[in-house]
Amino acid sequence: MNLTPTFRRAIVPSIAALALALSACGGDDTSGSGSGSGGEGGSVDLASLSGELTAGGATSQQSAQEAWLVGFQEAAPGVTYTYDAVGSGDGRTNFINGGYAFAGSDAYLTDDEGELAGATERCAGQAPIEIPDYVSPIAVIFNVPGVDDLNLSPEVVAGIFAGEITSWDAPEIAELNDGVELPSADITPVHRSDESGTTENFTDYLDAVAGDTWTAGVVETWPGEYGGEAGNGTSGVVQVVSENENTIGYADASQAADLGQANIQVGEEFVAPSADAAAQILEVSPRVDEASDVNLAVDIDHTTEEAGVYPIVLVSYILACTQYDDQATADLVKGFLGYILSSEGQEAASADAGNAPLSDSLSEQAQTIVETISGP
Repeated sequence: MNLTPTFRRAIVPSIAALALALSACGGDDTSGSGSGSGGEGGSVDLASLSGELTAGGATSQQSAQEAWLVGFQEAAPGVTYTYDAVGSGDGRTNFINGGYAFAGSDAYLTDDEGELAGATERCAGQAPIEIPDYVSPIAVIFNVPGVDDLNLSPEVVAGIFAGEITSWDAPEIAELNDGVELPSADITPVHRSDESGTTENFTDYLDAVAGDTWTAGVVETWPGEYGGEAGNGTSGVVQVVSENENTIGYADASQAADLGQANIQVGEEFVAPSADAAAQILEVSPRVDEASDVNLAVDIDHTTEEAGVYPIVLVSYILACTQYDDQATADLVKGFLGYILSSEGQEAASADAGNAPLSDSLSEQAQTIVETISGP
């Protein structure tokens, strides 16, 4: 019996949750491994899997998770999969405390707040898996009547969000947009209200390219000294910008709807956010931990002047363990991650979410890591 997947979305003051659930009537087996029949999932036979798999985290992965949900349901009809889009910070917390089998995060783990140590402890003393599964530009979205195309330099972006550039017809903006009629209206910046990996990636860009203007550093929670409006989750920011004129915000480009998306200056050119331009930055960015066999996280080179590269990029990661307390969970995680990293999974997400598929080389490295997942 096949059941139609259900999607629940809610925006409330403290949380934006997306639960993706799929289920079907299957056999009595709790898990299985095989040759990979029944869909792409690495060495796991997806068709033989059954049970419940719960994960959550980054809201930026919402559209991709919906695409993966549909494809995985077809390949593994005996599995009930739930992804709660609660934000990267809560996703990491729930993964570390064992609430999620794996998590989606727009930031890799660090020791700043003990997260890396906590994840290592949760993963039976082994270093946690950190692999990219989703790459997309972070668009600087805007809603300015009469303005369809907008060029912004790194310094101007920082000045706007730091509250130093407050009018749309400010000379700093006008000189970058010759011939564009900019209104004499106050700028309303819009930021995330929740702890967010998207905010961390965006402020990492501001800190790298305009540290003299943006003095708050790299943060997951928007600094209180800067004003503006706030939205909960990616969808919340998009909603606030969509419903209010003369606003500007930041959001995963795949979820920017019909809003304007600024072209960002890189060297002597202005580059529009696109999946291809975002993917290119991975080629010029160094690995975070070259010594780790299970960590493919990168430090994004936001200051690159390479032609055609979009510099504000969200690289979203899957955080998982190489060893789980029971074989059934290990097989479910291994099967699902194998699917989303497969060519089928990456193409499905790209078609529905507009993100950049992982390169063949990166996908192969990630699949090799997933293959190490095991039970006790």
